[in-house]
Amino acid sequence: MKNAYIGRQPILDANGKLFAYEVLYRDSKEGAHVTNDRYASAAVINNILNRFGTEALLGGRRAFIKIDEKFLLNDLIFSIPNEFFVFSLLESVEMNERVVERLQQLKERGFILAINDTALDEAILQTYSEVLRELSYIKINTNTCLNAQGKESIRKLKSFGLEIICTQIEDDEHYSLAKDFGCSLFQGYFFAKPKIIQNKRCDANQLNVIKLYNLLLQDADIDEITSEFEKNHVIAFQLLQFINSGAFHFKNRISSIHHILTLMGRIPLAQWLMLMIYSKSVSRDEEYSPLLLMAINRTRLMQNMLKIIQPDAQRNALGEAYFVGILSLMDTVFSVELKHILEHMCISEAVSNALLKEEGILGELYILVRDIEDFNTQAIEDFALKHKVELEKINSAVMESIEHVNDFEQSYHAS
Repeated sequence: MKNAYIGRQPILDANGKLFAYEVLYRDSKEGAHVTNDRYASAAVINNILNRFGTEALLGGRRAFIKIDEKFLLNDLIFSIPNEFFVFSLLESVEMNERVVERLQQLKERGFILAINDTALDEAILQTYSEVLRELSYIKINTNTCLNAQGKESIRKLKSFGLEIICTQIEDDEHYSLAKDFGCSLFQGYFFAKPKIIQNKRCDANQLNVIKLYNLLLQDADIDEITSEFEKNHVIAFQLLQFINSGAFHFKNRISSIHHILTLMGRIPLAQWLMLMIYSKSVSRDEEYSPLLLMAINRTRLMQNMLKIIQPDAQRNALGEAYFVGILSLMDTVFSVELKHILEHMCISEAVSNALLKEEGILGELYILVRDIEDFNTQAIEDFALKHKVELEKINSAVMESIEHVNDFEQSYHAS
């Protein structure tokens, strides 16, 4: 199990909030292909329960796990805690008498069942007709189902109480179309795709955020910085929320921007300022968006991987790694090309080259982070070979980043 990859991909609801994860497994010995689905299923569940822990990997959400017929029919399946998983049947599972009976047994015992990524037509509806009432979800491939026939099939499935998960959502256009067709859950990193408005540049509010950021990283007087923050009421309110949340452990609650600057210092505050703009609302009742959680994961993973590649990396270098991660999604937030955003920002050439040209060690780490998100294990192995890094160290960095994101989210809800 030393070189086993565990990855998780988000499943969102119709409001764009994180609903669950699909958890993926791949043994490095298998390369880019896993030929034994039963082994992969058992490995995922074993890793979640015994190696990483449900809270560390899932953060209180369920995991969709792909299973084959042999795994389904093995009686060991009844010993698996049903509160953590959704068993997602591969399309290769035949709906024979034994399978139908087993699905009924699992349903009676409180297990949640799904059909994994399938096309959608009358033949598929007929295939699963006997077990539709045992299922809770069916995953459909967006590229094959968003047509008139697919819309009617979705309507029929929903009449059985099933929730439809649209997979391989590539962009906001497909997301909107899938919602119109009646899908209620969505899988993919489409929420991180920028909706660039041609010829648009940063507006006044966005420039205010960038101005604050630049003041923090330059030699501006602390009173000038405080005054500028206080002119931007929404940003100041968000900042106080962050600082007074469970993510920090100050003895007393912080009540002023000046106090925050004194306690935290400029660079950490500049990092948090960039993080805050991913939040869509200042309401304490709102959950963080998946985009924010993705940005947090990227920053942590960039820093973790830099420490592995360069164990003696100094604070400035780690700060640059952070800013590559946090700025990498700014074009999505601002709907402006990233190069136009960076024109207004006080950032190093190394950060700019990493983001715009994927150059230097920061550029390589930026590519690696995206490969990890995409579960591109071949690219991960190529990176490890090039930099003489043990795969186990990369896996540990990934898990630590995931745990950091979960801790961040939970500390906010607890505040």
